[in-house]
Amino acid sequence: MSNSQLFQLTDKVAIVTGASRGLGAAMAIGLAEAGAKVLLVSRTPPLPEIMTALEAVKQPFAHFAADLSEMSSVTPTVEAALAKFGRIDILVNNAGIVRRAPVLDYSEADWDAVVNTNLKVPFFLAQACARQMVQQGQGGKIINIGSLMSFQGGILIPSYVAAKHGMAGITQSLANELAPYGININGIAPGYIRTSNTAALQTDEVRYNSILSRIPQGRWGEPSDLVGAAVFLASPASDYMQGHMLVVDGGWMSR
Repeated sequence: MSNSQLFQLTDKVAIVTGASRGLGAAMAIGLAEAGAKVLLVSRTPPLPEIMTALEAVKQPFAHFAADLSEMSSVTPTVEAALAKFGRIDILVNNAGIVRRAPVLDYSEADWDAVVNTNLKVPFFLAQACARQMVQQGQGGKIINIGSLMSFQGGILIPSYVAAKHGMAGITQSLANELAPYGININGIAPGYIRTSNTAALQTDEVRYNSILSRIPQGRWGEPSDLVGAAVFLASPASDYMQGHMLVVDGGWMSR
């Protein structure tokens, strides 16, 4: 393969979860621009500007409505990708939620909602897609979206931290077992990115500036900052990477 083809995704089929906005939408557009056919999966339809951007790329894409907090979403999501595009080559496990409360007050309901959405369903969706990839016999790429909280303890988000630590762990576990099938399992750990999940931090001036002061690059990230990492991990350029969480954080973890 020539160097010019290392980052090409021509004729590949990608599932991107949590793709109606934010990180998922940006990565879906980036994969499409690299040549992939993309199934965007989310409870609500992508924002109009996301649809416009995807239409401009002129690659086949579709949206599938699913509640990714429920195990019942796993099989229909895989079936939707196969019905629309006939195969699955890439999964981006991005869907996630956060519930904030002090550890002394944290509820079981919030714990279960976050862990189900951010860890349980992503694991079983990865399993289902991996089964399809094994059946196809041509390998594949699974990209699990972690967080800085895959490595740190955070504040007011115990279930989110548990799930993101877990996402880093299952990335390694899946890689250990699926690498012999030519399936690469890696992850991305975004830093502080301007999305709806960080809205509470962005509107808290003291917390926002405290975070900003620790980022060597001097700014919060934008969803588009993850596109390069996503295309890299979805492409042949990462064929010898396994079980790695790629941190994209403006330097936060180096401080």
